[in-house]
Amino acid sequence: MTATTTEGTEKTGAHTAEAVGVITGARERIDALDDRIIGLIQERMAVSAVIQEARIASGGRRVNLSREMEVLGHYREALGKPGTTLAMTLLELCRGRV
Repeated sequence: MTATTTEGTEKTGAHTAEAVGVITGARERIDALDDRIIGLIQERMAVSAVIQEARIASGGRRVNLSREMEVLGHYREALGKPGTTLAMTLLELCRGRV
């Protein structure tokens, strides 16, 4: 094994130079996707804050539980049980930033 392959093996867990290359490229793509996902979550938080401000200003409550149940159902249908957990985390992030 070369020094480069040994280093790549340590970082990726792969045992061939080809696999190291595939994993390294795929991880770069995942990192880019994660950056986009984080940006979208931040955008969702900002939009949610606008909705909450409007609801509160009109005399309503900060949280609309029936809407949250719709969101939970949407994520569960699309992603299964883990989708519900993801939706709960998103809802938690988007509450109370007003």
